[in-house]
Amino acid sequence: MTTEVTEIGDRVYRLSTFVSTAGPAGFTFNQFLIDAEEPLLFHCGQRALFPSVAEAARSVLDLARLRWISFSHVEADECGALELWLAAAPHAQPTHNRLGCALWLNDISPRPPVARKDGDVLDLGGRRMRWLDTPHLPHNWEAGLLFEEVTGTFFCSDLFTQIGQTPSTTGDDIVGPAIETERRMGFMPTTANTAPTLRRLAALAPRTLALMHGPAFSGNAAVALEALAEHYSEP
Repeated sequence: MTTEVTEIGDRVYRLSTFVSTAGPAGFTFNQFLIDAEEPLLFHCGQRALFPSVAEAARSVLDLARLRWISFSHVEADECGALELWLAAAPHAQPTHNRLGCALWLNDISPRPPVARKDGDVLDLGGRRMRWLDTPHLPHNWEAGLLFEEVTGTFFCSDLFTQIGQTPSTTGDDIVGPAIETERRMGFMPTTANTAPTLRRLAALAPRTLALMHGPAFSGNAAVALEALAEHYSEP
């Protein structure tokens, strides 16, 4: 497996590994590295991917500079390699919402996490990461997502998931493939808050959507989020 590095925004890097044996057509696993005065990694990836992803990250910056590690929710591809990243980055701290810290991070993280509340902004020095609580979106009670205000990059975890190998970036339709993936896999627990939360995210007017399983999308991201909200509004 090889992890490819693509700069999808000014000093925002997509670390992408295609695993051909995952599922019927393979699956792309992406982590994102934001290079600032206090660099942040979003998604840790699985432990098995760590050597490849860490090598790719080192091509961007010295891991000793890494200051923050975050992710959406508890799942192997979100945080499986957390312990390995913390060992490689001695000054890094995990950060998540208060619920995530209370439910599990305070207990299992090798280093104390920093808890965030909904709407908190973490100033990385040159980049501003806004934490958004999104319970059960894409899944899990403690789920949350990040929006980088300077570049307009929304890190959307499993939203818009696509099956198979994808390009690094795209301006093409990402809603249709996402709906097809959802129909095949059924991984989104639809609740009464699903569509309203997606519309709240659309109101941020992001310029780039950083998909965890798929390409980075540049275009009218608000329209894509609204279309996904409409899909989940259907009975």
